[in-house]
Amino acid sequence: MTRASLSPLQKQLQRGGAVDPAAVPADKLAEAARAQGLAFFRADCDRARSVSAALRAIAKAVDFPEFFGSDLDALYDCLCDTVLDQKAGVALWLHKLHSGDPALSQDALRIESVCADVSEFARENGRVFLYAVEHAGKHPEPEPGQAQSWSASGQ
Repeated sequence: MTRASLSPLQKQLQRGGAVDPAAVPADKLAEAARAQGLAFFRADCDRARSVSAALRAIAKAVDFPEFFGSDLDALYDCLCDTVLDQKAGVALWLHKLHSGDPALSQDALRIESVCADVSEFARENGRVFLYAVEHAGKHPEPEPGQAQSWSASGQ
């Protein structure tokens, strides 16, 4: 099959980088990634209200080691290690990252920047790193009389 006859998703799976979650649903990306030999991980960031909670959600999905440092440098290191551990590479879906929350808005951009850097690292090492960030806006305001569970530990 020539490169010209590949679908846009197939081309993206070969080159890595950011995937628009509005254009490709998570289940379709997972199926296509696995068909290409990529490991697929889905991190549920819906309950994360801080960068540390978002990083815990990613660490849980990707099964990072116990000693994961829970900062953006550690995220980069662990994602790079995960990419190298896989035969072809990795696809990562960040489900409902609430980038509209004031506490997460800048950190969500930093997480995306780390993912872009990992994608470049993967290319330089003959692998693929593909990622989709499903932005969810701001968390709803807490309801009076309702206890909030803001940690990602219950995911």
